[in-house]
Order: sequence, then C-alpha cells, then structure tokens
Amino acid sequence: MYAFASLVIVSCGGDSNAVDAKSDRSVQYFPNMYESVGYETYQEGDIFEGNVEAQLPVEGTVNRGWLPYEYANSNEGYASAKADLKNPLPYTEENLASGQELYNIYCAICHGTKGDGKGHLVKTEKILGVPSYADRDISQGSIYHVMYWGINYMGSYASQTSIEERWQIAHHVDALTRDLKGQDVQEFVTVEDVTSLDTHTEGHVVEDHSVEMHNEDSHDGDHDSQEENHSSTEGE
Repeated sequence: MYAFASLVIVSCGGDSNAVDAKSDRSVQYFPNMYESVGYETYQEGDIFEGNVEAQLPVEGTVNRGWLPYEYANSNEGYASAKADLKNPLPYTEENLASGQELYNIYCAICHGTKGDGKGHLVKTEKILGVPSYADRDISQGSIYHVMYWGINYMGSYASQTSIEERWQIAHHVDALTRDLKGQDVQEFVTVEDVTSLDTHTEGHVVEDHSVEMHNEDSHDGDHDSQEENHSSTEGE
C-alpha cells in the first residue's frame, strides 16, 4: 500500500527540475550578441600586458586624422582666435542647415534656439547668466575657439564634434548674431565660388583635430587658469 502511494506521488510530481517545453531557454540564438568574438575593453587575456585588454596607445602616436590646434587655452589664445581665425567652410545653404541642426543638438539647450540666452535650462533656472549673442562682441574664430576649449561653465565640445561640424555651427551662430543685432543677412556663395576654393583649405576642413589626445592634466590646468582669467574676456 505504502509502496503504491509512493509510486503515484513520484509519477505525478515528476522531476522537480524539469522545464516546460514552452519556457525552455536552453537554445541560444545569435550567441555573438552575448559572447563577443573580439576582446572586450577590460577583458582579461593572457596575451596582453598586465592580463587586461585595455592598453595605452603607443608612445608618440595620435589617433588618425588628429591635427594640433595652435590657439592656446588662454585669454591671449582667445583674442588671437577671435581676430585671426577664419571659417574655411563656404557659406552655403547646406552648411548653414547642418550648423542649425548641430546647434539645436548641442547649444540651444542653454543658448536658446534664437541665440538669445533663453534656452530650456535657463528658463527652468538650472543655470543662469547665459548671455544673448546680441550683447556679445564675437567672431566666428572666437565661436570656434570656445567650442574647442570651452569657457567658464561651458565645457569643450571638441570630442563630440569634428572640425567641419564646429565651423558649421559657427556659421549658424554668426547668422543668429546678425539677426539679433539687426544686421544684413549674409549672402550664400555660388557653386562657382565653392569650386574655386583653395584645395588646401578643403583638406584642412576634412581632417579632424579633436582634443581627445591632449594630456588631461595639462588640459585641466589650462581650463582652470582660463576660468580664473576670463573675467576680462568676452564669453560666448
């Protein structure tokens, strides 16, 4: 009797570890999505020095396409860029449209879509004191310089944008400034003007000299110095 009851219990209960066919996940589809073929950044590996995949770049090398930026992160560098640095991109509808799109992504949140210093973060009082472009004496060179290095509470955008993108933004900021100050609208260049541009200038625009490879300690030191000294310099 007892043996029969035990047999019935086992046969009804079955294996407690059994998995229903509908919920069985023992088959893995596209395993490469979970098990990377390549090495992960901080993955351990005997073939790597220190048994970790993340290695420093070879000494004396820079990332492909990087170019140095000759204007220093200082008041003097700002003034020089403002006076001497010119936008190598032609003022075309395409460049202006791209500049507006990028501006709305990176800049409008603080500066406002019209450049009047009334972005969302200012309206919600998350940050204060963002000036209107109408009240600033700026050039496309100083606009580019500030995007490259940052100024005061505004950080650098050199790692998020390329040379070409920063110059496109500078075109749009210049257009906003003209509108706010009631100045004449700049005329777009013609196709003939674009094709006659100096090829050396075009090559410079294509290259990318982002600030990522700069020494971080030096960059931070320069930025701290800039924050202390920029009280005498116009901010963007």
